[in-house]
Amino acid sequence: MKPVTVYDIAKEANVSVATVSRVLNNTAPVKKETRDRITALIDKHQFQPNALARSLIRKETGMIGFILPDITNPFFPEILAGFDREARKMGYTCFLCDTVSSDEETARQYERESQYLGILMEKQVDGIVMIGGRLDLSKPDAVLVREVEEAAKRVPVLMINGNLPGTKLHRVAADQKLGAELAVQHLIDLGHRDIAVIGGFLHMSNTQQRLLGFRTAMRDNGLTIRKEWMLHGGFSVNMGYKFAEKVLNLPSRPTAIVCMNDLVAIGALKAADRAGIAVPAELSIIGYDDIPFASYSIPELTTVSLKANEIGRLTAETLHKLITGKKVPRLHSVVPELVVRQTTAAPHLK
Repeated sequence: MKPVTVYDIAKEANVSVATVSRVLNNTAPVKKETRDRITALIDKHQFQPNALARSLIRKETGMIGFILPDITNPFFPEILAGFDREARKMGYTCFLCDTVSSDEETARQYERESQYLGILMEKQVDGIVMIGGRLDLSKPDAVLVREVEEAAKRVPVLMINGNLPGTKLHRVAADQKLGAELAVQHLIDLGHRDIAVIGGFLHMSNTQQRLLGFRTAMRDNGLTIRKEWMLHGGFSVNMGYKFAEKVLNLPSRPTAIVCMNDLVAIGALKAADRAGIAVPAELSIIGYDDIPFASYSIPELTTVSLKANEIGRLTAETLHKLITGKKVPRLHSVVPELVVRQTTAAPHLK
């Protein structure tokens, strides 16, 4: 059966194609009688406008590409949720591009990002959002940087949290260093002096910024940083368990642990429980990100909120302005917030 077109609707309603278009897109007034007649025919034939044809006329598709590194990490869906809610209000639909599905495939992450950038260009999206991946590398390869710059010449590209050094692309980012300072200062204010830090990857800029905040707060308070209490090499629950287990088995163990994200902190909670160490009576643990699981853990996790939902909302708002040709700042900075729950307390008296 031949599909019904806008021309068929116009012919049957005895109106011009332009009039049907005005009803479909609500771009100009149409007499109620005429509008009702056209709407009835649209319902009768279950007519769906051709999105590609409409995009050729309006020079836009209403589609946005969203490239993220790992949909299984609860932090990224929180940002996506805030973004999608706001983007839908403005009539956009998202293509979700997940670049990593397991730790074993991390090496292919940047290859997938490149593939998705090409696909999104072919789909003629109105804009692209990127988070993680190559944006978190402290020294990204020049080819990886150039690919994003080339894409940005064709459509607006907005980066979340990460950065590509040497570029002038727009960003929405939380202050990673400040977040870590808030975490460490909280522990110090409680009376802790022996503080460990675990998790993250040293080649990633987000880890480097959080470690800089850790060191700054420790130095400003005249405290010693012990290398054996600094373990890095992952952001997962499993790695958090391994790092904490190692630290807690040392002859001299810390009274508090700062974790590079909440998943690592949940792993540390498990390690403390397995070792028979009470949290927070004998050990304080603090996370980073404030994922939904943070308030559901037992005990509930003290953490640093990067305001993921707000970042997502602000990203949608900013990208829309870029798409519509409005001027926006190169950087929208989001201030993190300390969320005190049940895993931190004054150090246990020996």
